[in-house]
Amino acid sequence: MSFGYQVLGFGSGGGPAVYNVQFLVIAGGAAGMNYYGSGGGGAGGYRTVASKNFEVTLGESYTVTVGGGGPDAPPYSAPLPVNVPARNGVDSVFGSITSAGGGTGGAYDQNAGQDGGSGGGGGSGGGQQPIWVGGAGGSGNTPPTTGEPSGSQGNDGGNAGNYQNGGGGGGSSASGGPGTPLTHNPNTTAGNGGAGSPSTINASDVTRGGGGGGGCYGPCTNGTGGPGGGGSASADGTVNTGGGGGAAPGVAAGGFPTGSGGSGLVIIRRLTADSDTTSGTPSTDGSDTIHTFTGPGTYVA
Repeated sequence: MSFGYQVLGFGSGGGPAVYNVQFLVIAGGAAGMNYYGSGGGGAGGYRTVASKNFEVTLGESYTVTVGGGGPDAPPYSAPLPVNVPARNGVDSVFGSITSAGGGTGGAYDQNAGQDGGSGGGGGSGGGQQPIWVGGAGGSGNTPPTTGEPSGSQGNDGGNAGNYQNGGGGGGSSASGGPGTPLTHNPNTTAGNGGAGSPSTINASDVTRGGGGGGGCYGPCTNGTGGPGGGGSASADGTVNTGGGGGAAPGVAAGGFPTGSGGSGLVIIRRLTADSDTTSGTPSTDGSDTIHTFTGPGTYVA
């Protein structure tokens, strides 16, 4: 008679081997809107865990989708079309984790920003007094992702001011700034984009997920993009940061140029000893391997 041991795998009951990873999943940022005093684009949803505590199963395949930024809009001439198409960012996905694309900023004449991972800035008020009432910023963290494993994914866009000064797009760590609440005044100021969030998941400290700056009309001060890839008025969000695009600045003669949203990003970090997968673009940092995705793919754990 002989005695021996059977190795059944990690965990009790001989279940499949598992290990833990850290992730960063950023959706595409939205474009800013393109008309008088429009709102900046919201940053893409930003979901992360601060340490390797998200469980994956060895050998299992996890779908990875990297969302694109909302496209910039062609120039508009007055009058503004009744239905201005939203240019939200596109969702990013890692397995069961989804980050929502950012919401487009609101257009001129009391139009609210779109909801999204981070909300777009509100559009400016129009018409004649007393209806110089600006639109509200869009809601961030939509759909909601509270609690584990990553908490809230973004913040609200800023409200527009009373007259032709749009709100800034929301960022991953702060709401977009409001336009100044002034009536018809040449010194109006549009809202700045909300700040993004820093992460060291890929071995260097990088801030991503900034909101786009709002635009204003006439002699005024346009909004700046939020730290972390947000575009200032008319500028694009930075690629692979999920930054929101800046809204259109200036007057009709300039054609209302607007910024597109920045594309998203997915990064997965694990202990090198846990797996031999080469998914995505792998790199090493000490005892860890980092897998970076800037486009669609599969993480084979």
